[in-house]
Amino acid sequence: MSEPAKPLDQHEFEPYQLKAGEEYMNSNQHGHFRGILLSWRDRLMKEVDQTVGHLKEEADTYANPVDRASVEEGFALELRTRDRERKLIRKIEKSIDELESSDYGFCEDCGAEIGIRRLEARPTASKCIDCKTFQESKERQERA
Repeated sequence: MSEPAKPLDQHEFEPYQLKAGEEYMNSNQHGHFRGILLSWRDRLMKEVDQTVGHLKEEADTYANPVDRASVEEGFALELRTRDRERKLIRKIEKSIDELESSDYGFCEDCGAEIGIRRLEARPTASKCIDCKTFQESKERQERA
């Protein structure tokens, strides 16, 4: 069974080196994030293909109900993981679309810069840290 895909980490891409006076979300930064997003999406898509192959290979029927239940539970877990990744792929594709429309890197709530380091840590971030913190605080209050 395959493990859930993790975001690309700093070992899988070279962190962007900011230059003094450099304009935020210029073409170099767009290229940097396009590469990160496309690599991440491609890795997730490859894992989806591997899961389909794995499920086909392991689809044997087991006479023992305990064995069959164990295999089916493993399949269910893998399918839930892939469903979460499918949703993540949609977020990645939304971020790629935002790159094309020059909306990427700016908070969807207040319009402020999200920041290069935050985007490298979470390339699909759509809110600045202040708006995200406020949203999470509000959600915690609503649950209480």
